[in-house]
Amino acid sequence: MNPPNGHADGSAGTDHPSAPPAMTSTPGLFNPDRIKQFVALLEVPFDPLVIEWRVTNTSKGKVNGNLRGQVIPYADQRAYTDRLNALFSPAGWTRKYSVHTSANFQRDSDQRTTAKVFVTCDLTIFGLGSHSATGEEWADDENAGTSAEAQAFKRACSCFGLGRYLYYFTGVWVDLDDRKRPKTKPKLFGWATPDGWRQGLRPHQEQSPAQDASQAIRDAKRTAAPGKVEAMSPERAELIRQIEGMAEPLGKRLYRGLLKRVARAWKPSDISEVVILRKLLSDMQAGDRMLNQLAAILSQTGPEQLPPILRSLGLYSMEQVDNLDALEKILASLER
Repeated sequence: MNPPNGHADGSAGTDHPSAPPAMTSTPGLFNPDRIKQFVALLEVPFDPLVIEWRVTNTSKGKVNGNLRGQVIPYADQRAYTDRLNALFSPAGWTRKYSVHTSANFQRDSDQRTTAKVFVTCDLTIFGLGSHSATGEEWADDENAGTSAEAQAFKRACSCFGLGRYLYYFTGVWVDLDDRKRPKTKPKLFGWATPDGWRQGLRPHQEQSPAQDASQAIRDAKRTAAPGKVEAMSPERAELIRQIEGMAEPLGKRLYRGLLKRVARAWKPSDISEVVILRKLLSDMQAGDRMLNQLAAILSQTGPEQLPPILRSLGLYSMEQVDNLDALEKILASLER
């Protein structure tokens, strides 16, 4: 794991907005105006020099057959720690991690299965509060722990507004080289730069076919009541993102079952109420924890203990479990 407020290699960057003097190491509560000021500074986009581009999809070009890729912008977690250090000093915030692994799940079309590593980051900014988020990666990746840790940390930061603007990107297609790297870097919109943001530019004010607001925002517009169009809030976008990430760990039946029971919805983007999204994510995370406990017990008792319990509930396999009540009964019986 990384040091409490640093990066694994101890390096530091230079990107930070104009800020008031960093808070001292003595934690204390800020007044509402001070909190608002800090949150506004956290929301400022990173300097374009620290932005990198990740390839999420690839395709052969229809005209010339060249390899093309869909890329989205991201920032290394060092950019996040640099911003926090610049605003609050290294003593003004802290983070802690917890790690667990899931049971094996099918990963791809060749029926290969592997476990997943889950890392939860609890981020505290003294005087502002605490937020937690979870990152995940396939366990057979040699950098699984590092990747999940960085993902969890950045997601927790986004709850404070830091890096949240990056969720508005859905990707732009560019030509790739023979190593599947972008040949050219897309140009960021004005709202995605510190100067443009301070001038009042925001994601909904500039759009193009190449880079536009997220698909989730467009879904929200389509599903809004007639005559009423609502923009997707950053918190809702983040909740939807995390809920969608629970599909594989939970399995199709349990994932769909919770969506139906908690929200009466087919997909997370159909849910407009943030409070329901929070409840849904909480239940899904609880289900994931129970599945992990179940796998741990079965590794000690052997899988032969499970079929009689399932039959007592009218089930033939775990794939039929679609609610937390059934999962709790199975787990309690195994524990006994």
